[in-house]
Amino acid sequence: MFEEFGTVDRVNIVTDRDTGRARGFGFVEMNNDGEGQKAIAALNGRDLDGRALNVNEARPKENRGGGGGGGGYRGNGGGRQNRW
Repeated sequence: MFEEFGTVDRVNIVTDRDTGRARGFGFVEMNNDGEGQKAIAALNGRDLDGRALNVNEARPKENRGGGGGGGGYRGNGGGRQNRW
């Protein structure tokens, strides 16, 4: 689909880490910006198997802050105190 607009350098289909199933989006890297812009203009909104494609230029990943997840000593057993 994308190759009709230029050389596709790399494709990454994002999958769920637990199930391995595709999450419904991915990334396509084109050979140059001009080819990528042609692909975006032509493919954004196009129907694929009854669904409209959303094709745009990737944005940098947002910093959600807060860190999160996984272990470590927090001083009081994870932030909750017993109420009895």
